[in-house]
Amino acid sequence: MALPIKSDKYSYKDYLACPKEESFEIIDGVPYAMSPAPSRIHQEISMRLINEIYTYLKGKSCKIYAASFDVRLCKKSENDEEIINVVQPDITVVCDDSKLDDKGVKGVPDFIIEIVSPSSVSLDYVKKLYLYGSYGVKEYWIVNPSNKTAFVYKILETGSYDAPCVYNENDKIKVGIFEDLTIDLSDVFR
Repeated sequence: MALPIKSDKYSYKDYLACPKEESFEIIDGVPYAMSPAPSRIHQEISMRLINEIYTYLKGKSCKIYAASFDVRLCKKSENDEEIINVVQPDITVVCDDSKLDDKGVKGVPDFIIEIVSPSSVSLDYVKKLYLYGSYGVKEYWIVNPSNKTAFVYKILETGSYDAPCVYNENDKIKVGIFEDLTIDLSDVFR
């Protein structure tokens, strides 16, 4: 069953009404079909990153989540009909428990990582970059398995992202939202 055709924006309420086998995200009220299951390499990269971050977070207040995990980018007061941004990042870190509920995150995560798939290039590098920046996600990484790079965006005091720092498979990245976490991309892309 496909999404019903609407003349206005789709909301989180519409998202919840669709069958679970319909996999999509909503950005500014527009639905985007998600790609089929990620490739083996995509999964390996995701697991390596999750393992590094999860190990670091043991005993700390922040929590890490892997896709499929709903992130409702919105104001706390918005109800399901008003929420028009629902995404499922590959990796999400949330440091404020009050943003978590049984459905996922309602609000703004602190750190998001998207791992690029051939069908998600435009979404990850353009639409989600703008979306995450406009909501104030503190740190956003775009990890590209095909060219073994990571674009790292950090939010400025002005509320927008600075130019990205670009890293390759031989680099180490200091995670900006944490005091002492560094991720070695040679381990991630091995």
